[in-house]
Amino acid sequence: MSAPIARPPSGGLSVDGLGKRYGDKVALHDMTFHIQPGEIFGFVGSNGAGKSTTMRIILGVLAADTGRVLLDDKPVDLAIRRRIGYMPEERGLYPKMKVGQQLEYLAELHGMSRAEAHDRVQHWVSRLGVGERIDDAVGDLSLGNQQRVQLAAALVADPAVLVLDEPFSGLDPVAVDVMSDVLKEKAADGVPVMFSSHQLDLVQRICHRVGIIARGEMRAIGTVDDLRARGNVRLEVAGTQPPGWADGLPGVVEAAYRPGGAALTLDATADDQQILHAALSTGAVHGFSPSRPDLTELFREVVSA
Repeated sequence: MSAPIARPPSGGLSVDGLGKRYGDKVALHDMTFHIQPGEIFGFVGSNGAGKSTTMRIILGVLAADTGRVLLDDKPVDLAIRRRIGYMPEERGLYPKMKVGQQLEYLAELHGMSRAEAHDRVQHWVSRLGVGERIDDAVGDLSLGNQQRVQLAAALVADPAVLVLDEPFSGLDPVAVDVMSDVLKEKAADGVPVMFSSHQLDLVQRICHRVGIIARGEMRAIGTVDDLRARGNVRLEVAGTQPPGWADGLPGVVEAAYRPGGAALTLDATADDQQILHAALSTGAVHGFSPSRPDLTELFREVVSA
């Protein structure tokens, strides 16, 4: 896990107090976060939590009822939108158009000359492993290769910020590694990178910080280590204790017993030495291992609260 980056006084992508309603339904409420230059930010939540709505507002596809979006301290307008590389969850490529022609066309829409567009397309199709399919129609590609081309479309104009909605969906492990490396390279160049994903093990592995949203609100934000430190400690005890030996101990909020051991969930008041003493007094102890919840467990806890 990469070390957290100290927030600079300015720059990057800022989402400030976004609100959005559809009639009586609140889609977003006071959505606020900042993505620093060179930071990879994981944006996670259940289906319908507001992730795609937030991203579409950043792009200007949707208008917010309240709040604002800034890139490098400037409100996002048409000129700035051209500097954003966007990958939608619903793929937006023309299926009957050839890969190379389509990517060059998109690059030229961002203001590149034909020669510049051609060079950038050649670079990205090669980098993303679809160079041999450059003259094929997009609709003839596998879903995984279509995903690679969609990422190339987000990257081809050398964006100042990347906003990617479920970029890893449907990719095989090799393609996931390639895409992860590309995002890390763009971040190393100082680009703020934001992506949503349901693959929380991947988010935990490559993101500097993570924001967890539920029902249109940001419920938790921070580094993975910081977020995990907020959760309850899990304690694995291996031994010969009888079932029920930890019931009623201070700080034990849940206990699951099985042959040869128990899994205990502890809150901040628990004393592990007191628990160890209780375990030793009722049987032999062969293992005693505390751990923090991973991002998947934390996610479940946050969105269900």
